[in-house]
Amino acid sequence: MEDVTTLQLVWFLLISVLWIGYFILEGFDFGVGMLIKLLGRDNNEKRAILHTIGPVWDGNEVWLIVAGGATFAAFPEWYATLFSGFYIALFAILVALIVRNVGFELWGKRDSKAWRSGWEWCIALGSLVPALLWGVAWANLIGGVPIETVQNAASGRESIEYVGSFFDLLKPYALLGGLATLAIFFTHGALFLEMKTKGGLRDRARKVAVRSAPAAVILPAAFLIWTIARQDPTGIESLIFAVVAIVALAVGGALAKGSPGKAFASTVIAIIAFFTALFTDLFPNAMVSSIDTAQNLTLSAASSSNYTLTVMTVVAVLLVPVVLLYQAWTYWVFRQRVGAEDFDGVKTPLDLLDKKKREADGDGGKPADSPPVA
Repeated sequence: MEDVTTLQLVWFLLISVLWIGYFILEGFDFGVGMLIKLLGRDNNEKRAILHTIGPVWDGNEVWLIVAGGATFAAFPEWYATLFSGFYIALFAILVALIVRNVGFELWGKRDSKAWRSGWEWCIALGSLVPALLWGVAWANLIGGVPIETVQNAASGRESIEYVGSFFDLLKPYALLGGLATLAIFFTHGALFLEMKTKGGLRDRARKVAVRSAPAAVILPAAFLIWTIARQDPTGIESLIFAVVAIVALAVGGALAKGSPGKAFASTVIAIIAFFTALFTDLFPNAMVSSIDTAQNLTLSAASSSNYTLTVMTVVAVLLVPVVLLYQAWTYWVFRQRVGAEDFDGVKTPLDLLDKKKREADGDGGKPADSPPVA
């Protein structure tokens, strides 16, 4: 720990914040996507489900791009070892995200039951796969993967490389981590739908949130207990964050029936505490070797130069507040609850805004020349 510089520590913390922000925001996206076929009974209800995340999902994914880019720039050795070792898993996540995002765009382009059903499956599976594999990936990061120092035969340069296979990533501990994040994001999404919808759709979202809450407590709790038990010696900081995560999930489940806003806030706190416990467990390493702890990739070994980190810090201070303000404005503009009854003659988020404005002006929200319902 003593050889980690201040700038390296700052960027490890910033990257942790970016990843946690991504899991909070994209987490409910994943949950909503998984629920589209379960909760939507007709096209208007499914359109309402998609509209709860339609204006924000692409902004949420910016956090993933920034987190990946920051990792590449600040800790290039970490990025290289991570992406080469987890190549197939990360490629599967990328394909799932692309399929899901294409589904968002194309679902309403044809008034065909088979067309829409096919894209609904793409959205559901494209949400489920990343929710599962992100947990597998982070469990492997802190649990250790087969990495060791390898010398390049041509250049003679030494680097730490992944020497295992894809199936080495699918050990029981990592799979439990995947199920834990899947359960958290599923309930997180159900609570978001309960907050953002009305009528029968909201009632069904509430039932799903209440019924899925026990799994969202038990699976993460089992994973965190296993994580703490593996530590030698036990880290008090990660233990505290683990307890906070479990308590917050339990509180969120208890509040799901009557106070969806407070329940959603609880799952946000739980995600923060859950991943903070993992990052705390990982520090001061970037990746842990399951072959020999002497082969661990430390933050200092994975870091860019001090000059690069200084330039990155200046750029981050100038631009991050702008991005945060824009995203906050987006959530404020599209803050209304939606239901199936809102989508007569409405196809896009901007159409919905116009309708809400007309309703506020007292004309019942009916456009002068309504387009056909898609």
